[in-house]
Amino acid sequence: MSTPIKRAEFLKQLSREHHHGLLLCWKIREGIKKNAAPERIKAYADWFWEEHLERHFKEEEDFIFPILPNTNENIKKAIDEHRSIKKLFQKKTDLINTLNRIQHELENHIRFEERILFNEIQDTASEEHLQKIKINHSEKFKDNLSDEFWK
Repeated sequence: MSTPIKRAEFLKQLSREHHHGLLLCWKIREGIKKNAAPERIKAYADWFWEEHLERHFKEEEDFIFPILPNTNENIKKAIDEHRSIKKLFQKKTDLINTLNRIQHELENHIRFEERILFNEIQDTASEEHLQKIKINHSEKFKDNLSDEFWK
């Protein structure tokens, strides 16, 4: 069993949001396993994108990623993954394949940020960065339980 990553205080809320993103991936897998209508699963995924994930990506790109130079390979990779994931959420056809790709790419992206990118960022962040993040981040997760297709 591996030891948990010691997360810097200024990144803890974003890591909690990553946890909710991983739960989205799990819900998609469970919904597909239980043969829930793909339209129901996609409706929830779209709600999650609009209410949480889109803002999360923007905050990372505006306040977290600039801690490292934009030439940093991990920053480039994260931004490319954000774009790819956004395109998947915009797709309205071939829903089962799209949902499988969303859950796969989003989970891999979150694992990358948590295991690699956030460690590099927290080792580099200055006090000024920390204050800017604290001021500009206030996400409080509230789930949409109107259609629990994953149960």
